[in-house]
Amino acid sequence: MPSAELRAEFPVLERVAYLNAGTDGPIPRRATEAVADRMRFELERGRAGGEHRASLDGMVAELRRELAGLLGCEASEVALTHSTTDGLNAILAGLGLRSGDEVLTSDEEHPGLLAPLANLRRRAGIELRTAPFAEIAGEVRASTRLVACSHVSWVSGRVVDTDALAVAGAPVLLDGAQGLGALPVEVGALGCDYYAGAGQKWLCGPDGSGSLFVRAERSEGVAPTSPGYESLAEPGRPLELVLHPGARRLDRGAGSGVLAAWSLASLRTLADHGWERVLARGPELAGRLSEALAGRGVEVTPRGHSTLVSWRDPEPERAVERLAGEGFMVRDLPGRGLVRASVGAWSSDEEIDGLAALAR
Repeated sequence: MPSAELRAEFPVLERVAYLNAGTDGPIPRRATEAVADRMRFELERGRAGGEHRASLDGMVAELRRELAGLLGCEASEVALTHSTTDGLNAILAGLGLRSGDEVLTSDEEHPGLLAPLANLRRRAGIELRTAPFAEIAGEVRASTRLVACSHVSWVSGRVVDTDALAVAGAPVLLDGAQGLGALPVEVGALGCDYYAGAGQKWLCGPDGSGSLFVRAERSEGVAPTSPGYESLAEPGRPLELVLHPGARRLDRGAGSGVLAAWSLASLRTLADHGWERVLARGPELAGRLSEALAGRGVEVTPRGHSTLVSWRDPEPERAVERLAGEGFMVRDLPGRGLVRASVGAWSSDEEIDGLAALAR
């Protein structure tokens, strides 16, 4: 069972069964308190001067360290972004892919990855090839310049075969929107070169937050396509473009005290309840939901050990509205005939059983 203390951190749970963290996570109470404190600080002391800069730099550095701990990497390998797609774009645009270069992706990708890939195909002339999600590692060829796919499919909840991808012979960019904060992530063990994560989903942070892991030996090969003040190691000599070493040169999301305060408060809320428990509880409950649905004859899509459960429904939009009326917040997946539940560590056994009983 989730602890009463963890559920109490999320006031929305007093009203509904919140099962949509795969879109936006619930907001912890202490995040609103941290935002109010930061706003008061900036209101009363201003957004200038040494005190303001030092406090902001301190929060940003701490946020980078916290995210590095979750990713299992060095802080120098983490860039702060505005979203998963922001990180994906930073890599796809920064690798200098050219006409004829082959990029391999899967048939279960989010528009946040597919749109940047389509843009590269149109503007740079890359060759884009699509493979079934479960078979993508076997589709890597000698000509493949990059594999770009999800760690966890937003459609089915399947987990990509990272072991096979790691030895397939091509650099790997993982869309970690449904991975980071939902299940254990160790980028070294995953064998990926780049991992883009969201802040607003399983980390319960603000919209406009995210992170990007860039393996240390790969950072020099990614050119910042939107460099600015935060990219520069020598801001006093901007025309010389002296960039920060490591992933920090790709920072896009640093600089807001309010966003940093919220992000840190949310991360600490989950950390205080134990990341090991948090990352085990969500997938465990999702498995329970999947089994309960299947036991009632509902067609559940093939899935992996993740926090997502999707099932067939002839009228998914209407099903989402009906379930919302019963106090269960889920979503439909446009064009796929699916309803999806995102199960977090804050969910209860009773909520899972209640949803299974109402799905049809």
